[in-house]
Amino acid sequence: MSAEPRKRRLEVEEIGDVTVVNFVDRKILDEQNIQIIGEQLFELVDSEGKKKILLDFKNVDYLSSAALGKLITLNKKANTSGGKLVLCNIRPEIKEVFEITKLDKFFKIKDDEQVGLQAFA
Repeated sequence: MSAEPRKRRLEVEEIGDVTVVNFVDRKILDEQNIQIIGEQLFELVDSEGKKKILLDFKNVDYLSSAALGKLITLNKKANTSGGKLVLCNIRPEIKEVFEITKLDKFFKIKDDEQVGLQAFA
């Protein structure tokens, strides 16, 4: 029995020189999925050399603290490589978690994709 290919947890699209990432899952809670999402996000910076990454959370209803850890690591990787990470379309209940943990100061968070794209200009 062959191993099942890992499902992409992200939809990646290039808009100009910005890599826009949409999450496939509505709930990012499962440890295994978070691991895969983390690997796929890190790959964008480490392997593909992406410098401008916009994470669009419009499909995401729930986000675990483990997922936040992956985002923090991704932000550090992007900054270390001279890149920039911007988050957008975060639901109020998820944004509240960013505010409580003070991560709203750590990440650049924009209201929507258009404003997020302008943050790279």
